[in-house]
Amino acid sequence: MPLLNVLAGPAPILPGAKPTPIPGMAPIVTELFGYGLYFLVLAGVGAAGFGVFKLATADKSRNGGGSEPFKWMGGGVLAILLASTLISILNGIAA
Repeated sequence: MPLLNVLAGPAPILPGAKPTPIPGMAPIVTELFGYGLYFLVLAGVGAAGFGVFKLATADKSRNGGGSEPFKWMGGGVLAILLASTLISILNGIAA
């Protein structure tokens, strides 16, 4: 898997995950479950960044429909909080 080698290779972008093997679903499914929450955090960061970009480039007039950037930023922050909470809970259970 070239994508996982880039993300978790010699200079990893994501922290190392030690996924629990699932009987009958080795090895790709266990790797994806191990990194899935970190991908969700990265997606949340991307969504929040896109919301900031849309806010910076939005039409600031009265009829511009200014709530859309805040929806992107709110969704991104929610994804980050949800994934971070789940990572913390799972690390606490596993430790």
